[in-house]
Formats: sequence, C-alpha cells, structure tokens
Amino acid sequence: MVETSLSSEPLDTAALVARASDPSCGAVAVFLGTVRETSTTTDDALVVALEYEAAEDLAASTLEQICERATERFGLVRAVAIHRVGRCDLGEPTVAIACSSPHRGQALDGCRFIIEAIKVEVPIFKKEIYTDGSTWVGQGS
Repeated sequence: MVETSLSSEPLDTAALVARASDPSCGAVAVFLGTVRETSTTTDDALVVALEYEAAEDLAASTLEQICERATERFGLVRAVAIHRVGRCDLGEPTVAIACSSPHRGQALDGCRFIIEAIKVEVPIFKKEIYTDGSTWVGQGS
C-alpha cells in the first residue's frame, strides 16, 4: 500500500506512523526532514524559514511512483510520504516518510531510497528565507 500527498498544513507525524503501521510488520522506519538554521547554499546566511512550491499534479504523481518503486524493490508492506508546500519555519518538518516491512533493514532502506529519489525527481522548488532576505535554491528538499 502506497500513500502520498503534498500538504500546506503542518505534518502530523503520529498519524503518518499510524498509516504506515501494519500488523504483519515488525518494523516501521520514519524519516523527517526539517528546516535547519544554516543555509545549504551560503555559509554565512542564517535561515528562518523555507518556502516550497510544486508543480502539484506532476509532483504528486512522481512521489507516488517513487513510493511504488520502493515498495517493490524493498518488499515494503506500506510506504507513506508527505511533502510540505508553502512556508515552513525553523525546526518544522518539511517531508515525512514512513515505511513498514517485516524486518527493519527493508524499512530503513525504503526510507533512504524514497528521500534520495524525492530530492532528485520530484518537481518541488525551495526558497531559503534568511534573516536578511531570501533566494530560490532550486529543486530538492
């Protein structure tokens, strides 16, 4: 089972884990990407927020395809991935992934595969908002 979405609302990580859980599984692995205070593009800029924009139909479709590939490749029972759009403040989760499987290795590998593919394939664009201005930094989480 695959469940994906884009959300303009804060991410509910407890609900994410509940949706990924399955009684046949001994593992649920979770990955949360959060807004950090240091820039990914400049060494001296302090980040106060990120802003995400997406080509929503294409982004949703691509996110689903990635989770389906992960499910097949790693034998996942469930894969749930949610990515924020809009403004995310310092410390706030921007992407949440939960994978369940019979064993931990599959679930952990599935999470890593999904986040790495999201960063490369999903048309979501990030703007870093600094204490002294902002800049678009391109595609990726």
